[in-house]
Amino acid sequence: MLTTFDAFLLGFPALISILSPLNNSLVFRAITSSAAFAERAALARRVSLYSLFVMLLALWLGAPILGAFGVSLAALRVAGGLMIAAYGWDLLRTGDPTEDSADSQTGSIFDYAVVPLTIPLTAGPGTIAVAIGLSSDHAGSRHDETLFTLGLSLAAVAATVVVFLAYRFVDLVTARVGTSAMRVATRLIAFVLLCIGVQILIVGVIDVVGPLLAGGRAG
Repeated sequence: MLTTFDAFLLGFPALISILSPLNNSLVFRAITSSAAFAERAALARRVSLYSLFVMLLALWLGAPILGAFGVSLAALRVAGGLMIAAYGWDLLRTGDPTEDSADSQTGSIFDYAVVPLTIPLTAGPGTIAVAIGLSSDHAGSRHDETLFTLGLSLAAVAATVVVFLAYRFVDLVTARVGTSAMRVATRLIAFVLLCIGVQILIVGVIDVVGPLLAGGRAG
């Protein structure tokens, strides 16, 4: 029988590795480069809370919700991959915001809190898939299920704290790098973001096409 602590030890490493807070904090910094420090700090808190909500929703109700709408994890990966790739491509083309557009972008910086900063960057298709997998990979009595879900929920809270700290204090790292280096880093991060989106999209397509090809060969 898995206890709450066992579930926490199972869930925290899985969630923190898929969330990848250190890597994503650099993407967060690049996307919010025109925002003031105080706004970025507030945005980090908001994205962390939204990400926690997404993870808890996936842990508690993920599988039933997807089933109710007839949405597969493969479709979730395809959609998320397209979103990440599109934003990475846009960031790669435009680069750093110009001074003329800084005010308008800063005024709407919190519009980025849900898309793309929470979904799909932080709590994207991979995180949702892992959370659903964790929550559905346990059989036992109702009491055991409650303790198991509680442990996974605490793991999600702990992972969210790490994400917040990484996003909140990313400026301590980038401040030492310099403006020119950050421009180069922004371009590189945009390209990596594009590649991540394409990779997620490929995995989703394989998930869709693989069973069809297997069925065709079997027939």
